[in-house]
Amino acid sequence: MASSSTQATPQIPARRRLAADVAPETRFDRRLAKILRHATEVFFEKGYEGASMRDLSRASGMSLAGLYHYFESKEKLLYLIQKHTFTTIMERLRERLNASDDSDERIRIFVLNHLEYFLANQKAMKVLSHEDDVLKNGFGSEIAALKREYYRICLGLMEDYKRTSGNGFSCRIAVLSLFGMMNWIYTWHNPRVDADARQLALQMGDLFLHGISNGSRKKKSAKPN
Repeated sequence: MASSSTQATPQIPARRRLAADVAPETRFDRRLAKILRHATEVFFEKGYEGASMRDLSRASGMSLAGLYHYFESKEKLLYLIQKHTFTTIMERLRERLNASDDSDERIRIFVLNHLEYFLANQKAMKVLSHEDDVLKNGFGSEIAALKREYYRICLGLMEDYKRTSGNGFSCRIAVLSLFGMMNWIYTWHNPRVDADARQLALQMGDLFLHGISNGSRKKKSAKPN
């Protein structure tokens, strides 16, 4: 996934997560985590096009010259936000999937993992959803590769479920429909009235799995005119 456009990018080792539940290990990690959090806030409030490097400098408390020293453009900051998001989601997912070999449960694990991260990082999710076509060249190619990898993980889970359940649905349509259910949750979820991620994942998993199972059974039982 490396490209010539990203050689100067500060590297984020897999063992050093920027998520709130894992403490960064070095001063650089802490500084980078802070900058990315503030950059997410600025992009969330102003949009990528409306945000300037001066806005990002002011929000992070870092001098403009210092910000340019580490990140030559706001595009690199958006790239790092997106890269961190997708790598974190997939690392957590793989760890969780190791705990089960049941095809039904593994899809439910996928849904829970996705919703937990989205609800805990709603501003970042809005930035990713609204600015997903901004990155170009090497940055865009690397993030696109991560997205394809995430899609392939879900597709593999769906193919396993189809094989073990004996249902005849389209795995591609099922995967894209599932992402359609999950990805826009940040636009409507209200923690004061809606369930938490675990309960939502349970209900959404039921709706999805029962839907594709019942739909394929009806299709099989339908008789031609």
